[in-house]
Amino acid sequence: MSWIKFPLLLLFSILQVRLWMGGGSITDMNRLKKAIEAQEQEIALLVDRNQILEAEVQDLKKFPNAVEEQARTELGLIKRGETFCQIIQSRAME
Repeated sequence: MSWIKFPLLLLFSILQVRLWMGGGSITDMNRLKKAIEAQEQEIALLVDRNQILEAEVQDLKKFPNAVEEQARTELGLIKRGETFCQIIQSRAME
């Protein structure tokens, strides 16, 4: 019976090493789970961003004046014949 103990102990040791350190090990699986969670969080942020951008696109398609308004606020568009005035408040007035 003792001759079978050594191969079984050896097999058990090899399986333990693979379980804790090899490819597909418990530590490897935990690392992959964390990476998946990080990717899912990033995907959720990107989905939210895409929804905001889609809403902006729909507004620009529905309302032609929205394009002009966005150009004025974000790009500083000034029509011919208009005068641009910028009011800057000093810190003492705040």
